[in-house]
Amino acid sequence: MARTVSTRRKLTSTLFAWLVALAIFFPILWTFLTAFKTEGDAILFPPAFFPPHWTLENFFEVQARSNYFKHFGNSVVIAGGSTLLALLIAIPGAWSMAFSPTKRTKDILMWMLSTKMMPAVGVLVPIYLIFKNLSLLDNLFGLTVIVMLIDLPIVIWMLYTYFREIPVDILEAARMDGALLWKEIVYVLLPMAVPGIASTLLLNVILAWNEAFWTLNLTAANAAPLTAFIASFSAPEGLFWAKLSAASTLAIAPILLLGWFSQRQLVRGLTFGAVK
Repeated sequence: MARTVSTRRKLTSTLFAWLVALAIFFPILWTFLTAFKTEGDAILFPPAFFPPHWTLENFFEVQARSNYFKHFGNSVVIAGGSTLLALLIAIPGAWSMAFSPTKRTKDILMWMLSTKMMPAVGVLVPIYLIFKNLSLLDNLFGLTVIVMLIDLPIVIWMLYTYFREIPVDILEAARMDGALLWKEIVYVLLPMAVPGIASTLLLNVILAWNEAFWTLNLTAANAAPLTAFIASFSAPEGLFWAKLSAASTLAIAPILLLGWFSQRQLVRGLTFGAVK
């Protein structure tokens, strides 16, 4: 009897998980299928799930109207550069708070996290003026820095959590053997925290890749990433759903593939230290 109840619970949990996964994945699938429809088929009512007439015309028109590869390169630079800068700053900061905490460490962590709760539009004007005065508008370096600063609190919090799971005795043993501070971090701490650092890196890349607010407000053409590439297909005369879906598919495909191929590492890092 107990085994039957346990089996039913597993089946129910599995079914519920599949329903949630399908609900999350459905908008992506709908966008993908709409990209292969004609504009007329895209606005049919009732809508057709599968394209009545499959076509690649939207992808060709998207590339002809806007240089996809330029926007793709900008996204790679912004996401990769902001992630590396964030890790360079966050690793020493998280190490300090994890292994040399003070009475104010938790207050500092909460303060950093509270900055993520502030509406971005609230600081748009001062940030815009600062960027204008420093000639950083529509600049890859400027956009990389602002994206890094936006995601830095999350990176520090994640690394701090992972570092806290590492036994302090191991670091103390390294100090007893005469390891300098930088050797302690590079040769002892980082190899033990590889799963956590990898998952933090992947998550930050995803967040930076999907950043839209600042990329739309601080760029025009030269440094515009794929988020601006998608927004460019919202025309004053209306939305062209098929072309917009094609642009969205091209924009999200690289990050979806990255997440798919690195899902094992991501899950391993997110559960790092969960079971001792």
